[in-house]
Amino acid sequence: MPAIDQNRLEEFLGKAVGDIGAAMSAALVLVGDRLGLYKALGVTPMTSLELATRTGTSERMVREWLLNQAAGGYIRYDIASKKYSMSPEQAFALADETSPAFLPGAFEIIQSIMRDEPKVTEAFKTGRGVPWGAHDSCLFCGTERFFGPNYRGNLVATWIPALDNMDARLKAGAAVADVGCGHGISTLLMAKAFPLSKFTGLDLHPASIECARKRAAEGGLPNVSFEVADATNFASPQGGFDLIACFDCLHDMGDPAGCAAHVRRSLRTNGIWMIVEPNAADRVEENFNPVGRLFSAASTMICVPAALAQGTSSPALGACAGPAKLKEVVTKAGFTKFRVATTTAFNLVIEARP
Repeated sequence: MPAIDQNRLEEFLGKAVGDIGAAMSAALVLVGDRLGLYKALGVTPMTSLELATRTGTSERMVREWLLNQAAGGYIRYDIASKKYSMSPEQAFALADETSPAFLPGAFEIIQSIMRDEPKVTEAFKTGRGVPWGAHDSCLFCGTERFFGPNYRGNLVATWIPALDNMDARLKAGAAVADVGCGHGISTLLMAKAFPLSKFTGLDLHPASIECARKRAAEGGLPNVSFEVADATNFASPQGGFDLIACFDCLHDMGDPAGCAAHVRRSLRTNGIWMIVEPNAADRVEENFNPVGRLFSAASTMICVPAALAQGTSSPALGACAGPAKLKEVVTKAGFTKFRVATTTAFNLVIEARP
């Protein structure tokens, strides 16, 4: 065994302790979200007793939760008043569900990952993957709550306007398919913003489609429908769709090439395929950063297993596919135009045209 460098060992152990503390504290974020502790603390500074009284919880439990959250930098503590509070930025990310930076949904996904670890570990042995629908239900709700704020902040305001003339076409009335729509957050946002257009949300997961239909009924949106359908053979209207969108799902598919080919067949001659994917780099080493760590963790536990569950011969693109691999899939299907229309820190928004 090579000699141990004590300084390097201590440096690594310090990093690991930070990760262990963060991992253990993830459950406490869920506690704060579900009990309304963040929302209450975001209004005014409070002691543990005041917060417990406001939220109908145990003061002793709240006291320990506050200590953890302050130690992690998720809330603030004032020594003079002995009260805890949240900065506007902390409240924006943890207490405001309308915020584009709202984070608790990510922690629901973490909860599902931990619960599903035995299934994924088995997939390492067999290579057969884990179907999307076989995951803990926290994944489905967490995905909606995690991606929803980003879609609300960007989809209608910046992503669609970045596509060639698509904003005007949707305002005038167009046919749109949202493939891999999940609970339908992206579909419903577009349907509300463009009432003259018709939107169809499509997903393989029946429970997600059922949830999406309930959301549509609650919203009273007459121009949207949801169907259980495969990305490689969904139905299209006569003449084809003006816009087909895939939000954060192409890399999860067992047959992304089959999806691309079917999208190509299902579009009008002047139609657009909007592909929103993780903003990963093409070169492996360029993903060795906090965002790449997040993408690859989700990809290992969710995305690649989902693709492999649809067939072990799947290319299983994964969340770190990068634009070059995505372009290869798209152009091989017959698309002649491929461009990154816009980006965020976490997203590539791609426009593909026949």
